[in-house]
Amino acid sequence: MADARRSVLITGASSGIGLATAHRLIDQDWRVLASARRVEAMEPLRSRGAEVFHLDLVDPSSREALVHTISQRVGALDGLVNNAGYGDVGPVETMELDRARAMFEVNVFGLVGLTQLLLPAMRERRRGCIVNISSIAGRFVTPGAGWYGASKHAVEAISDGLRLELHQFGVHVVLVEPGLIRTGFEGVSAEAMQREGLQPVWGSMMRRVAAGWAEGFRKGSEPEVVARTITAALEASDPKPRYRCGSESEAVLVQRFMPTRVWDSLVRSRMLG
Repeated sequence: MADARRSVLITGASSGIGLATAHRLIDQDWRVLASARRVEAMEPLRSRGAEVFHLDLVDPSSREALVHTISQRVGALDGLVNNAGYGDVGPVETMELDRARAMFEVNVFGLVGLTQLLLPAMRERRRGCIVNISSIAGRFVTPGAGWYGASKHAVEAISDGLRLELHQFGVHVVLVEPGLIRTGFEGVSAEAMQREGLQPVWGSMMRRVAAGWAEGFRKGSEPEVVARTITAALEASDPKPRYRCGSESEAVLVQRFMPTRVWDSLVRSRMLG
């Protein structure tokens, strides 16, 4: 007998926001398809009934294999949560372009590549919701995170384009913009922070940035806050184009109405002393 539950694919479901979202959607009786590079880390999801898959988002053959499996098992998805991504840090001047490209390959091109493969079935059925996980860094940039912010700005632009294009087909496109969330982001970037902190020109700035990040993430929100927001967007009949959530996310509203020079001064005083 066919599974009548709503179906959703979540990328980056092995930890943090993706893992919390998968658990919450299972609680809400969704058919959860969870994907990540580390399949073994998703065993708790499998034990709860999720279908887990390996996905290397930057590998076209891996994306194609997953979409083929989904088309065979599910057909058109009801929801897609593009959560997989990562951040690298360093001054714009000195970050190697290969590091920046690697970030864009995951955060932008991998996201779009997977979405392109899944979209035709959703579009033809004229139903579905794509949730792209951006960040407050997609709305404004802070020192030491220019390249990461650029990748999230790109996600915002692509999502705006998709939303406008897919409206005629009944497919919703939603941006979720978390603030500071305790996902271990600062731990993953700790090695880069330490290395950048040794630079003769930019080291002192990066050390101050690292200290500010440590304090900010210490007060950050739990991933479940974002999971609740994603679930609300997926279950809304007419979801909002953008959802903010989590610690410091209100800064987006402040920045929008503040002259750029005043905003720059505020950021510098807060992050660089």
